Amino acid sequence: MDTAIPRAGEADAPARQTPTIQRTGGPASRPVWPHLLGLLVLLLPIYLLRGNPFWIGILAFTYLFAGLAASWNIIAGFGGQFSLAHGVFFGVGAYTVALLYLRAGISPWLGLLPAMLLGAVISALISWPTFRLRGPFFAIATMALNEVAAVFANYFDHLTGGPRGLLIPFRAGLANMIFVERWKYALLTGMFMVLVVIVSLVLLRSRLGYYLLAVREDEDAARAAGIPALRVKILGMMISAALTAMGGGLFAMFVRVIDPPTLFSLQDVGVKFALLTLIGGMGTIWGPVLGAMLIVPLENFLRTWLSDVLPGGHYIVLGLFMILAARFMKRGVVGAYLTLIRRRRA
Repeated sequence: MDTAIPRAGEADAPARQTPTIQRTGGPASRPVWPHLLGLLVLLLPIYLLRGNPFWIGILAFTYLFAGLAASWNIIAGFGGQFSLAHGVFFGVGAYTVALLYLRAGISPWLGLLPAMLLGAVISALISWPTFRLRGPFFAIATMALNEVAAVFANYFDHLTGGPRGLLIPFRAGLANMIFVERWKYALLTGMFMVLVVIVSLVLLRSRLGYYLLAVREDEDAARAAGIPALRVKILGMMISAALTAMGGGLFAMFVRVIDPPTLFSLQDVGVKFALLTLIGGMGTIWGPVLGAMLIVPLENFLRTWLSDVLPGGHYIVLGLFMILAARFMKRGVVGAYLTLIRRRRA
């Protein structure tokens, strides 16, 4: 069901590359309906768990982080730029939607648009200098941006509430994006996940998508072929950041309490998008979604189960799980599955 592009070095010789591409299918050659069917199946638990507030809440967070991981995958998986700055865009989206609702009375549905625009603009401003760095230097530079954003959010307390944060009052209503029934939040975040997956599918079938893949494989060769690599990376980052900011806005209206440690925490936000994608399968359509479906419920289960016995023990278990995944499934769950299929067909 997934779209996979063989990365450089996966074939022994150029003569063997073409059959591999024909077996797995390129971005534009595979039908879209299996992806849409898969998304419908993933939304089915909303109906099955609608009467269980605890699990429906976990499901809502699972869908949300699936969409956020898929947003990160656009620039990191397709474009090969391992950004750790997406916590900044997530926080910008959350604060923008919350402040427009609290200060100006603007419906969160409308507030999502300026949040996405602001996230895209900020991403372009910080990407122009940081994209001149490569490899680990780029990742380190983007990681530092989360700390800078947290400092600004704490300093401008008249706007963000500082360490106290912002509290969104409970005024249930569709216009306020606040619901009594928790399954409606799950449906909302599920639609967000669907939207990001569809955007990823459309992007992979576009000229920009092919340019991103070319830059990922060999940026110097892409430049030699006439691809404006810097502009392509900035456009990919803007799309990724806009969708991440949208997810941040949905998060703000879901939890209704936001503060700098929650929004700009590197381990819980900035790195989490990357971990979910790496475990599921980086550079694939379904990898980020499957990574979230595996890790988010497991994390909540372990936190509840180990809270009395070993506080913080869920981090140990998740760390071991991630180490094993990195050791035995270097291309993630989806990559391991596609490799197995290719071997059986060979």
